[in-house]
Amino acid sequence: MSHYRRIADLPVTIESVGRRRYVANTTSGFERTTTEFRLTGDGVVGRGEDVTYETPDHDALVGTDPIDIEGEWTIDSLSDRLDEIDLFREKPPEQETSRNYRRWAVESAALDLALRQREESLGECLGIEPDPVRFVVSTRLGDPPSTERVEDLLALDADLEFKLDPTPEWPEAAFETLRKTEAVRVLDLKGWYEGTEVDVEPDPELYRDVFAAFPAAVVEDAAFTPQTSALVEPQADRLSFDYPIDGVESLESLPVEPGWCNIKPSRFGTLESLFETIEYCEREGIEMYGGGQFELASGRTAIQTLAALCYPGAPNDVAPGAFNDPDAEPPYPESPLRPGRDAVGFEF
Repeated sequence: MSHYRRIADLPVTIESVGRRRYVANTTSGFERTTTEFRLTGDGVVGRGEDVTYETPDHDALVGTDPIDIEGEWTIDSLSDRLDEIDLFREKPPEQETSRNYRRWAVESAALDLALRQREESLGECLGIEPDPVRFVVSTRLGDPPSTERVEDLLALDADLEFKLDPTPEWPEAAFETLRKTEAVRVLDLKGWYEGTEVDVEPDPELYRDVFAAFPAAVVEDAAFTPQTSALVEPQADRLSFDYPIDGVESLESLPVEPGWCNIKPSRFGTLESLFETIEYCEREGIEMYGGGQFELASGRTAIQTLAALCYPGAPNDVAPGAFNDPDAEPPYPESPLRPGRDAVGFEF
């Protein structure tokens, strides 16, 4: 039985719908805002986090009535109901991808609630025993680029691993220093982003330097342009994709058959699309790792739980929130993270 079929018919009773807003500064230098959807029923609460990046989209929720999903459902029938609801009824989102982010928040909250009402964990429901989760720390080198944060963290924990975002501004010395650490596992070129603050213009010189300096690392979201394709295509076995992936069809439409896929649950919107894509990757031999989006609440727990069940040994970008908190102080959690024995719902 598929993963989704195992959860599709779970009953869930929703008696009320609430929300909670979270705001925090990040180590990447911006203020993060998220909204957690809280579904209550039978004396327990299910939580799911809307990781939409644009703060005005969260502002638009303030003072509005909750969505109308109270009642008796299955996970599958509730998803059908959500097809009929505009989760951005106040105003259209600033980015269309945010529609999936909010849909994921509601569906994951419903699954969390359904499992809690059964006093069951996601792993128990799927018939999978969770394993300890290997994680990488995702960080940027700043402006001007500096390897200081990477070196400081390695001084505290020599076994720590990293996911980094190269830019054309990286000096040769940064490449050399990072290469010598042997701790860089994923490099995100962000070549598929459009209209965001983190877009990186495809640069053949940057791509050439990344592939040469880190021959064993996974390279994420390399763009295919007339200038870069000849560099990128031979690297297919270690290419990964994140931004363009929101389901099986998007994976099948890529210019190459990738060796890796970054699974960010919120990108898929629905639980069905998420689990279909995970199973597609398993069948096709595409390695997976979990991705994070500066979650501030239950969303971080959810991505750690999915990693523990589906790709625990991969370079998962699901590090504990302390690594994104500029006010946090050592000691920091160590990899791998060990799942709790008494977890229920989406708890890790």
